[in-house]
Amino acid sequence: MSTAITLQESQAHAGAHAAHVHHHEPFITKYIFSQDHKMISKQFVITGIIWAIIGGFFSVVFRLQLGFPESTFPWLEDIFGHWATGGKLHPEFYYALVTMHGTVLVFFVLTAGLSGTFANFLIPLQIGARDMASPMLNMLSYWFFFIASVIMLSSLFVQTGPASGGWTVYPPLSALGEASEGSKTGMDLWLISMATFIISSLLGGLNYITTILNMRTKGMSMTRMPLTIWGLFFTAILGVLSFPVLFSGVILLIFDRNLGTSFFLSDIVVAGKILPNEGGSAILFQHLFWFLGHPEVYIILLPAMGMASEIISVNSRKPIFGYMAMVGSLFAICILAFLVWAHHMFVTGMNPFAGAVFVLLTLLIAVPSSIKVFNWLTTLWRGNIRFTPGMLFAIGFVSLFISGGLTGIYLGNSSLDIHLHDTYFNIAHFHLVMGVASFFGMFAGLYHWFPKMFGRYMNNTLAYVHFWITLIGAYLIFWPMHYEGLAGMPRRYYDFANWESFKMFGGLNEFISIVAIIVFITQLLFVVNFFYSMFKGRKVTSTNPWGATTLEWTTPINPGHGNWEGEIPEVHRWPYDYSKDGRDFIPQTEAVGENESVH
Repeated sequence: MSTAITLQESQAHAGAHAAHVHHHEPFITKYIFSQDHKMISKQFVITGIIWAIIGGFFSVVFRLQLGFPESTFPWLEDIFGHWATGGKLHPEFYYALVTMHGTVLVFFVLTAGLSGTFANFLIPLQIGARDMASPMLNMLSYWFFFIASVIMLSSLFVQTGPASGGWTVYPPLSALGEASEGSKTGMDLWLISMATFIISSLLGGLNYITTILNMRTKGMSMTRMPLTIWGLFFTAILGVLSFPVLFSGVILLIFDRNLGTSFFLSDIVVAGKILPNEGGSAILFQHLFWFLGHPEVYIILLPAMGMASEIISVNSRKPIFGYMAMVGSLFAICILAFLVWAHHMFVTGMNPFAGAVFVLLTLLIAVPSSIKVFNWLTTLWRGNIRFTPGMLFAIGFVSLFISGGLTGIYLGNSSLDIHLHDTYFNIAHFHLVMGVASFFGMFAGLYHWFPKMFGRYMNNTLAYVHFWITLIGAYLIFWPMHYEGLAGMPRRYYDFANWESFKMFGGLNEFISIVAIIVFITQLLFVVNFFYSMFKGRKVTSTNPWGATTLEWTTPINPGHGNWEGEIPEVHRWPYDYSKDGRDFIPQTEAVGENESVH
């Protein structure tokens, strides 16, 4: 009896959704305050692209200063006004640009843009749900992110300039308004923006976890979930557990700045005047920041890992190698991510014994990362590989993850880190492994799921140009920085011409700057391809253009609000049945045959 009632209810629900799909929604509820996870995903990706252009442009501007320190660029004054008088960047503003570049790309593009886009888009489609657990919270998550974006953008236009304490905003520089121009109004706006952004991340993360745990379709056990979903699931857990710690740091810093408290201030002298603040610790802020800051690396990387796994399997026409080992390594990374934060703080005067513990734990996190790399390479080995744009970027992600990750072993060793800390070696390492690698994961995902997002294909020729220039460019920018770092060249300096020991790198810095400009222009090519293809690209004619096994390819070419028109399909097998029993692929919705091996 109860089964019959449930069946009736589900049919009625499906019918209601089918009716819902066909009625005309007003523009505001369809495109602006939408509660459809697919539309919210598109809002995240478009906002993320805008921020990526802004953040990338900042890096081009300060690379001009580093590569051509004697030159003037009159157009800079047209854009930045008094911060670039006579076409030359003001030293104070240089640091503000570095700060904003880091903040924007780490948080607004690679956290919100990556997780917000793909968690929203893929979780309901791949686990077989009509929508997120709470569409309302999902909408609020985007709008908190949008408000944070507006506040951060407004800080660029205040008279004293944006925040200039570095993207890590270490006190006491960030806690004292009189310390520098960039510690005045711009810093307050930065802190308010980050607090708002964290609320957005928490709303999104809780929604993703709830949806994955409670809304899987019939037959979709945890061990039948695609690795993309596992990556997004662990990402959400990392975010929910670590972002509140940064939130507390941000709030306490606002208190120190505006309410006379001393959480992070003690024994400070400014311009010969002794400040009354006592009892605080600037190191405390570093602990709070890096307790989020290191999980943040994996908040950015895990979605890219999940998507790369999926795309490599689909385009190798092979089952993913070691599915449970991949899930286990994601879990291990998730645990260890919380235990390594102090490797960013070896030079703060840390107890050597504590330092040794963090060295051990840091080297330990290389193990699950190595398992993942091994399994990706083994999946590719002797596969029937299709070099689609998505596949190229997924392979590029693996390459960058390996080369950038290996240098992390040097930095994770405290005796080496004391010499390499705050040099260009550090910049080279984290840009390769976290920045560029995650971008490659993001591009792989966008090229692969674009047909499902918009019902059209992106232009392949432009995609191949985009891939090769970006990959070669990334290595030409960041590999040389390792050598600069080994020579002791410090980061965050405005002009190296004053030091005899660093003058020798003038030519190399110029080369890096030229390549950075070329790579930035190539990203604009991607943006043109993205927006043009959205409206004018070649139309998708098949519901499953890549011959993939997962559930999102069982929906209509342009899924409506509710994803499936009838009942949600039932799942009978794991998501990686490729080249099995003489068949190219077997969808997850197909029942297991009598003589077939079961996963």
